[in-house]
Amino acid sequence: MSQGGRQELEKSLSMKDVLALAFGTMIGWGWIMLAGSWVHNGGVLGAILAFGLGGVMALFVGLTYAELTPALPLAGGELVFTYRAMGYNASWFTGWMITLAYLGVAAWEGPALSNALGFLFGQLLPQLGSLYEIQGSEVTGIFLLIGCVGAVIMTFINYRGAKASAVFQTTATVAMAIGGIAFFVSGVTTGDLQNMTPMFTDGKGFVAVVLAVPAMFVGFDVIPQAAEEMNMPLGKIGKIMLITICMAAAWYMIMILGVALTGDPATRDGFVNDPNAVPVANLFAHTLGGNPVFGKLMIIAAMCGILTSWNGFIVGASRVLFSMSRAKMLPPTFAKVHPKYGSPTAAILLVGIVTVLSPLLGKSALTWFVDAAAFGTVVAYFMVSLSFLILRKKEPSLDRPFKVNAGTIVGILAVCVALFMATLYIPLYSPAPLTGIEWALVGGWIVLGIILFIINKAGPNGKTSPEETEYLMFGDDYKRF
Repeated sequence: MSQGGRQELEKSLSMKDVLALAFGTMIGWGWIMLAGSWVHNGGVLGAILAFGLGGVMALFVGLTYAELTPALPLAGGELVFTYRAMGYNASWFTGWMITLAYLGVAAWEGPALSNALGFLFGQLLPQLGSLYEIQGSEVTGIFLLIGCVGAVIMTFINYRGAKASAVFQTTATVAMAIGGIAFFVSGVTTGDLQNMTPMFTDGKGFVAVVLAVPAMFVGFDVIPQAAEEMNMPLGKIGKIMLITICMAAAWYMIMILGVALTGDPATRDGFVNDPNAVPVANLFAHTLGGNPVFGKLMIIAAMCGILTSWNGFIVGASRVLFSMSRAKMLPPTFAKVHPKYGSPTAAILLVGIVTVLSPLLGKSALTWFVDAAAFGTVVAYFMVSLSFLILRKKEPSLDRPFKVNAGTIVGILAVCVALFMATLYIPLYSPAPLTGIEWALVGGWIVLGIILFIINKAGPNGKTSPEETEYLMFGDDYKRF
């Protein structure tokens, strides 16, 4: 839709759609591969406590999002919040960094799907030749075929509009949830409480799990990207966001319990240390008599998590690009909306091209993009938390359909959480920091952003008045002047 020359997205997402969008994006594939290592490193209770702590940290940041999203329910989320609080330059930087976050993870999903199918079919999957090698990672014909075809399909689904994307997201999320719940129930009914050892390991193991936790909660931030397309009471948006964070924490905790119940420590560790194993899938088969079919079914369920994350991050990346373009921060092409499907077509196609080409880089190289993307997310969390505090002072009368109690304290804690997450990537502090190549990627992305920023300012977009930018960013309903 177009209102006074300002492109707008159609409101087509229900509360159920939003819940599936956030939860499916957050959970992904990691749980089936990593839950065993969480128990191994931290012990059963140690791993659960680590995810409880992670959920609390995510809730502080989530509370800032929960207040700002229904107050400014516009595509772009972080871009919009920081513009309102800190102006054009801070907004441009935040939008650019969250775009890195979404593109980096979306680019990784195709190779993840290839790996999952490799686990599913094993030697039955034809490799179609070894094409080349990058950073020790062999790139085969089947690896490229699966990754590229998957990217084309996911792009097509999103091209067809938010509702088509939401239907797909809900279906895949339900399928993944059925698999996870089946795993937990099998552990409870056929497992043994004596398997739940050790309850704790040591401080180093607990810290290792804590450091892995923040990445497992990334994805609730997709909700503000789709806020403009939500057909639901504004006051419920913030509640849905907090509910999804709690659901994700509960999911990880029951997966940890399922792992602990289904196998004794030796069996669990055997699967964790086997590079050809999928720990949760192997444990599911183990507890049901060793029949490998059950393991395959669990892999299929978890593959739905790859698709839900992929879909969610395509939604996130395309909406940020759309919002930046609509506000004349990027070329106007990316602000075009399909007349029938109501989707930001050029933005979706650009994200689709990135995901189609990404498998060419191989599995090892794409790890760099995922890690750099995680840093981009943390930067956005910091900027949103800071914007929350600034807007509490700057615009106390802003209509807040969902208002956080003790806002100043929550905002300060959210800023601290974001800073803590940022330190996880610093070499002098973290046991698993960003590598030199990953820092180079972050730096290169920032340099590219600076170049585009200068070009944009020097071109016709640079002549846009503050009043016009305000209107394009917020529309008639939320502009200040």
